[in-house]
Amino acid sequence: MRLAAALLALALPAVAAPPAAPPPTEARPVTDVLHGESIVDPYRWLEGDAKGALTPEVTAWTDAQLAYTRGVLDNLPGRKDVEARLRELMEVGSVGAPRMRGNRYFYGKREGNENQSRVFVRDGFDGKPRLLLDPNTLDAKGLVTIAWTEPDPAGKLLAFGMYRAGDENATLYVLDVDSGRWLADEIPGKVSSIDWLPDSSGFFYLNLENAKDPYSGQVKFHRLGSHPRQDVRLFRQYTKEENAKLATTYGPRFSASEDGRWGLLGYATGTSTNDLWAIDLDRWSRTGEFIKVDVIVGSESTSRGPILGDTLFLHTTDGAKNGRVVAVDLNNPARAGWRPLIAERKDASIQGVSLARGILVVTLLKDAATRIELYALDGKPLGELPLPGIGTARLSTSQDRTEAFLSYASFNEPPGIYRVDLATKKSELWESPKVPVDPSTVEVKQVFYASKDGTKVPMFVVHRKGLKLDGTNPTLLYAYGGFNVSSTPSFSATLFPWFEAGGVYALACLRGGGEYGDAWHEAGMLEKKQNVFDDFIAAAEWLVAQKYTNPAKLAVAGGSNGGLLTGAVLTQRPELFGAVVSQVPLLDMLRYQSFLMARYWIPEYGSAEDPAQFAFLKAYSPYQHVQKGTKYPAVFLTAGENDARVHPLHARKMTALLQASTASDPATKPILLWVDRDAGHGQGKPLALRVRDAADQRMFLMWQLGMLPKEGAKPAKAPAKTKPGISEQLGLP
Repeated sequence: MRLAAALLALALPAVAAPPAAPPPTEARPVTDVLHGESIVDPYRWLEGDAKGALTPEVTAWTDAQLAYTRGVLDNLPGRKDVEARLRELMEVGSVGAPRMRGNRYFYGKREGNENQSRVFVRDGFDGKPRLLLDPNTLDAKGLVTIAWTEPDPAGKLLAFGMYRAGDENATLYVLDVDSGRWLADEIPGKVSSIDWLPDSSGFFYLNLENAKDPYSGQVKFHRLGSHPRQDVRLFRQYTKEENAKLATTYGPRFSASEDGRWGLLGYATGTSTNDLWAIDLDRWSRTGEFIKVDVIVGSESTSRGPILGDTLFLHTTDGAKNGRVVAVDLNNPARAGWRPLIAERKDASIQGVSLARGILVVTLLKDAATRIELYALDGKPLGELPLPGIGTARLSTSQDRTEAFLSYASFNEPPGIYRVDLATKKSELWESPKVPVDPSTVEVKQVFYASKDGTKVPMFVVHRKGLKLDGTNPTLLYAYGGFNVSSTPSFSATLFPWFEAGGVYALACLRGGGEYGDAWHEAGMLEKKQNVFDDFIAAAEWLVAQKYTNPAKLAVAGGSNGGLLTGAVLTQRPELFGAVVSQVPLLDMLRYQSFLMARYWIPEYGSAEDPAQFAFLKAYSPYQHVQKGTKYPAVFLTAGENDARVHPLHARKMTALLQASTASDPATKPILLWVDRDAGHGQGKPLALRVRDAADQRMFLMWQLGMLPKEGAKPAKAPAKTKPGISEQLGLP
């Protein structure tokens, strides 16, 4: 059922018996004095207890807010049709690129209406798929998620992590691939990665010493068949006494070479910087000595890379903001011995490197689109790997072969997995389920606009072909803008009803991201964070000036750091937007660092505990800039009760403050909150919850941007295109 002409009705229909107003929230002001300034927080009690845990009164308040939100959203006309169409689109399956071990191929796949992906293996490329893991059978609600998988070198064993209800607290298990039997080895504590020994007798792993303490990261070794209490700890996160500055960063990361000769120990010194040491694992196995040898320490840069023999192919931003690649002899890793392989590029940023047999694979971003270049191990160029188009690509490689698997997608190209021969650069489509939409009906433009300070910022704009640009088109503007994370083209079938109804989708690639290397990231962090908000506001103004839309028809959306972004522009330019969606957001930037793992992010944002950083945080913190009597647009905030990253207190407090402050009519411009009791930051949601969330957000946007059908209107059926493709099927990209 296509949301076609009927959705173009611009009259704002009345909600069938909606709540007249949100439930009242009692203000209980608390005053903090920070660096001589008094900061009043009227809704501190909505944080919960002193540690942020739920209290009965916060639970009761949340229940009332959820009932209010359901009373509004569930009564909007056309919801059943919209939800049915979204379910149809989200029931299209997905598949991941295979992991190659020996003669076996391991991959994840989700069919149709399955809640979670299952894990399959093939014996040989043309082998029959065999099911190894099905988390859908472990929980009636579909809340159990496979977080990661790692086959052993021979493909005989599969280590994997699982968690429930979005809490990301993964427990490690091991499965015998031949028999399907789960071994007795079971390791709790949010295990996030492992590296097998070459003989599969054990593995190194990273977890938390205390699952409730996000700053207790440790590297340990597990001998297969032994009890976890016998595991040897090789390294742990610094304590405040040892290094106050690094005690609350992301902490350690560890990887081992495929032959087990060397290990690399990294330690995050910021959100995109790390120290790196080499570990002689031969010596460790003989003597038990885990000795760190400096590779690069004390540099404000990112350094990582694969190992072959005694050579580390180091991708580093040290002295090269866009990245470079050097060869490092791990027997003597001093900087003086580094051998340059690939120089920094001015027109593109290196995102990562990997190894295939005799080939160094370099992935780059040029104007927020992927390029993949191949080099000999001595740095000699072997040419570019052809991609299907301008989009986002990832390559899964193995050091023992030139066979690789390419994942590719774009706004008008459904995700596909391609089998690639890197020696010949030839590829063939491996798997790609069909999608019930026609990607050829939309057009994609990349534009560049000027931000407030004149900086040129890229943006992708997507809409139906032939769309008239008369300033009246409903438009959704999305962005992230932080943590060196790049916003690149992706495919979402759920956006096609939006396009069919005349909607425009725009993705802005703001400073703070990684689209143009470290310099681009650094221009949008700490005291320069306002640049990110200025970039987003300029994107909105450009869309209006170019007659794609107007403020009443313009919505913005973002999640996590992107939720902070939408909160900031809401308070800075409320008149510029018709609707705002803020998902799992950070909003009280004067207190964010006190909850969950948020101290990880002090290098990105700063902390109000520091007087200088307090000044620029206070200057933009959304919660502190809500103004009584301002006509705010409609706002939809979401949170997850099990979120291990961003505490739901941000969404709760902001909801209460906006409801009490807005001068807009709550019947037409409400402030809504949805807190999911069975979810965290968004990972691992079952299909039913994802469909509900997608429908909630879509109905909210359609209502506010004048796209709802008139009562009794019947949407038409959309034609399906037979071209194969896959999608992760998110309600919002």
